[in-house]
Amino acid sequence: MNSKDVEKILKLVKSGEVDIASAASRISTHLDFSDVKPDTSRKERLGFDEVIYGRSKSIEQIENIALKYIENELNFVCTGLDSGKMDALLREFPHFQANRQAGILRHIISAAPRKEGKVAVITAGTSDIKVASEAAEILDICGIDADIHADIGVAGIHRFFSVREQISDAKVIIVIAGMEGALPSITGGMFPHPVIAVPTSTGYGAALEGFTALFSMLASCANGITVVNIDNGFGAAMAAVRIINALQEN
Repeated sequence: MNSKDVEKILKLVKSGEVDIASAASRISTHLDFSDVKPDTSRKERLGFDEVIYGRSKSIEQIENIALKYIENELNFVCTGLDSGKMDALLREFPHFQANRQAGILRHIISAAPRKEGKVAVITAGTSDIKVASEAAEILDICGIDADIHADIGVAGIHRFFSVREQISDAKVIIVIAGMEGALPSITGGMFPHPVIAVPTSTGYGAALEGFTALFSMLASCANGITVVNIDNGFGAAMAAVRIINALQEN
């Protein structure tokens, strides 16, 4: 959108053909900050804010994005941060909230309303907790409660059955596992809930940095399991958000 486009919208406001709120929405949708272009209408379209992926960005780039979001009163959430980036960003923005285990930094100006229905986030081992924390943090930001049940994998399957009732109370189940990635199949065979499987890069050589778990989950005979990318707790959380939002509408 250029200045002529803005001028056209303002003329429509002046003539009374477009109200101020509609004009503001049209203009904000096309805000352009050179290399930083926030998707300002995502929440209106999809029901959740844009989230910044920080792993492949420099500290300077993330700082620039954060400043633009603050200037325009937008919620800022950044995932995939290691301790070095987290420390540097907190020195610049000490008022931001950090979840170091999840690798997430947030500055929320307009909090999401709390939603009915919670998500169970279960992990096969304690090595998967970082991914689980990322999922739970994103769910919380989106107004959804999450319970983490860690270290209940198939090597000690009695642990899984000991929390069966708590898991069944959820509307959606996120299952996080590395190595052979068997836990989502068991979960999908025990519960009628939507199951979102997350393969992790946990495991020795033949685990292939998560590909073995990924292939196992994709090949599961437990029908209807959704599988996201390796170590992608964020993607699993957003899939759950879409499901919970759809349930709210109904």
